[in-house]
Amino acid sequence: MEGSRSAGPIAVKTYPHIYGADARGASGGSVLVRSAALPDIETAPPPEFDGPGGVWSPETLLVASIADCFILTFRGVSRAAHLEWETLEAHVEGTLERTAGVTQFTRYLTRAVLTVKATVDSGKAKELLERAEKLCLVANSLRGERVLEATVNTGEA
Repeated sequence: MEGSRSAGPIAVKTYPHIYGADARGASGGSVLVRSAALPDIETAPPPEFDGPGGVWSPETLLVASIADCFILTFRGVSRAAHLEWETLEAHVEGTLERTAGVTQFTRYLTRAVLTVKATVDSGKAKELLERAEKLCLVANSLRGERVLEATVNTGEA
């Protein structure tokens, strides 16, 4: 495939990749975030910064991006390892602190619960969860401690 290189069964376009988004807001109210061919997202500050609550904030979008990237990375890792699985739930908590005069996220805790059939090697599944956490490009792009708490549940589909 022209302009791509093979990474196993998945073709990856050559780097660099460029992603773009726009935001528009006024002196009050929500901010509209847009990107080509995607639904708009309404955002506002979180309640901790006197926002209204009930809408996405930059902080919740950031931790959601980590959770989303983790699951999408696990899909690729598990496919390459031929691991069959049912569902994966990922909850990410980002800790925002003021350190050395700068407000920043200092820690990201990912709680992952993977459900597999009883015949699946849960040790291998947990290893792949750990690999996916280490390979997540969004988390790799951020500062802060990263912690993974992974659980593998076995049962019937």
